[in-house]
Amino acid sequence: MLFNDGISPASSQDVQALEDRTRRLLILGIGLQMALALPSLIALFIDERVLNDISVWSKPLKFQASLILMLGTLLWLLPLIEQRTRAGRGVWLASMVAVITASGEILYITLQAARGRASHFNDSTPFEAMAYSVMGAGAALLVLSSLVIGVYILLRPRPEAPNGLRLGGGWGLVLGSIATLLTAFALGSGEIDGPGHWVGGVRTDLGGLPLVGWSRTGGDLRVPHFFATHIMQALTILGLALDRIAPRFARPGIALGAILSIAVVIGTFVQAVQGRPFL
Repeated sequence: MLFNDGISPASSQDVQALEDRTRRLLILGIGLQMALALPSLIALFIDERVLNDISVWSKPLKFQASLILMLGTLLWLLPLIEQRTRAGRGVWLASMVAVITASGEILYITLQAARGRASHFNDSTPFEAMAYSVMGAGAALLVLSSLVIGVYILLRPRPEAPNGLRLGGGWGLVLGSIATLLTAFALGSGEIDGPGHWVGGVRTDLGGLPLVGWSRTGGDLRVPHFFATHIMQALTILGLALDRIAPRFARPGIALGAILSIAVVIGTFVQAVQGRPFL
């Protein structure tokens, strides 16, 4: 069962040891991303190869930053779960899946960059076709593991957990995960203007918006996907702010924030499908 804590009655020291095991696991996953980010950043300045008209190292760096943020969010929010549940098998398994899938995804993306090959929308060889499919399944499991952590936060919270942070973190993970899966499916299906993230415009990443690289000549399906994924952090930060400045309004504030977040995802998705750039 999802909410069976998976541990037998034990001393507080045993519970703490099991909780620390999960925390170390997430720290290890974050550490791997950071370890790969440094050489990727160095390569960005010394490797002149390009893919889609930008450096082959742009994608690994973006994913390394994104996965550090995602795993870091899970690590930050874990203490919101009741301690024995937090030390149980379910939370540990969700964290393990998150770390394994995030690590596998970034290792393949970095390997492909080193080879000067695309990692996404690339089925040029049997190996790359298989790897792209596996990576897609892994990404789905990564997002689902965040959803599971969010459900635990909402249903098995620590009694003294701040209400705003609990609601913001829990609903942020749940809604962000669902929205991420939906936008990822639309992005990866190739049913909207063919394979790739472009809809209309020039099919190049050159000249995109600073930092994010979104197309400025047509629609870009990465825009709603970005806003969907970062609902996880947006609602969490909103909850933290509400606890500080207006704790009485935590519940309606998070509800309003959730509605606005979903509205942004839907609005930017419609904009992208219509072939219009975000800015």
